[in-house]
Amino acid sequence: MSDYITHDKNGVSVGRVQKKYFTFAEPPDEMVLESGAKLGPVTIAYETCGELNRDAGNAILVCHALSGDSHVAGYYATDDSKPGWWDIMAGPGKGIDTDKYFVVCSNIIGSCMGSVGPPTMNPGTGKPYGSDFPMVTIGDMVDAQKALMEHLGIRKILAVIGGSVGGMQVLQWCVRYPEMVVAAIPLATTTKHSALAIAFNEVARQAIMSDPDWSNGDYYDGTKPATGLAVARMIGNITYLSDESMRLKFGRRLQNKSDFSYNFDADFQVESYLRHQGAKFVERFDANSFLFITRAADYFDLEKQHGEGSLVKAFANARAKFLVVSFTSDWLYPTYQSKAMVKAMKKNDLDVSFCEIKAQWGHDAFLLPNERLDIMMKGFLNRVWRETA
Repeated sequence: MSDYITHDKNGVSVGRVQKKYFTFAEPPDEMVLESGAKLGPVTIAYETCGELNRDAGNAILVCHALSGDSHVAGYYATDDSKPGWWDIMAGPGKGIDTDKYFVVCSNIIGSCMGSVGPPTMNPGTGKPYGSDFPMVTIGDMVDAQKALMEHLGIRKILAVIGGSVGGMQVLQWCVRYPEMVVAAIPLATTTKHSALAIAFNEVARQAIMSDPDWSNGDYYDGTKPATGLAVARMIGNITYLSDESMRLKFGRRLQNKSDFSYNFDADFQVESYLRHQGAKFVERFDANSFLFITRAADYFDLEKQHGEGSLVKAFANARAKFLVVSFTSDWLYPTYQSKAMVKAMKKNDLDVSFCEIKAQWGHDAFLLPNERLDIMMKGFLNRVWRETA
C-alpha cells in the first residue's frame, strides 16, 4: 500500500513503495535447480503496489528484464529523482491500474538487486558466492517467483506481464504453471534466442571475463572488473536500439567539438553516449550477475524444454489468455519470433491477441511511453478482469 500519492510528468504515481524480502529453502530443504544443483537459503527482494482483494483474485505479476529490479513503480522517498523502471505503465489509471490490481514485482534470483545471486554471502564459505553461484535458468527464476506468490497467499495470478527476459519468464509461467495463470502479456520477447542474440551475449561475457580484475569471479574484496562490465553494457545498448533510433538520436554529430580530435577520444555523440551508459551501469550492477543472467537467457528454449522440439506441443498445456506484442524496429527479438509463438498458441485453440506496434526506438520500445501500448494493455486487462469476476 502506498503511503502517499504524487503527481509527476507521467500522471499519478503509486507514491511511496518499500522493498521487502522473502526467504525460503532453508537448509536442509534447499531449492533444487534445473541443473541439479541445490541453492538455499533463497532470498527474494520484491515490491507491491495497490491492494490485494479479499479473494486474492486481482494479482498481477510483473517480470523485469535482464538488468531490472523489483522497483517497478513509485518512489522510495519524496526526494527521489526517478521513480520505478515502469512507472509510466503501472499506477492509478495507467495501463496496469493499481486502483484495481495488486501488482507484484520481484527481483530474479541470480541478480544483484536484493535477491540471492553471485554477490550474496555463501553460507558454506562465509564469502560471496562469486563464480561458485550455481547456474540458474529462467525456469528456476519462475519457481522462486511461485514460492513468493504462494507466500503472499496468491494461488491464481490474473496476469503475468513482462518484456525481453521478463517476457521469457511470462512464457515459462504459462507452460510450467498453467493452472495459476489467467492471462499473460509477453512483450518484445522470444521463445528461444537466435544465434545472433547468443553471439552478442557471448561477446559481452568475454568482455567481462577478459578483464584481469574479474579474477575468475572472485573480485568482491578487490577491484571490480569495471572496464569489462562497461564494455558489456555498451554492447548490450547497441542491441537495444535500432538503426533509425541511432540516426535520429546521434547521426554522425560530434560531441562538444567542431572537428575530429585525431586520437581515440569520444569524438562522436554515439561514442560518448555508449561510454556514459557503460560507466553508469558499473555503478549499479554486478559483473557476475550479468554473466549468469545472460547465460540463463541463452539456455531458454521453450520448445526444447516443454515441447520435445515442437513449439505447438510446448503450449499444449497452457490455459492463459494472451496478448503478444512486438515492435517493428526490434531487431534483437524481431516480429517473426512473436508471430511464431502466436501461431503455436492458436494451433492449441488459445485465446490470443497479437499486435506489432510501429516504433522507431528498437528493442527498448516497450520501456518507453507509448499511448497505444498503454491503451491496449488496459483494455486487455479490463476484459480479463470482467470475464474472471
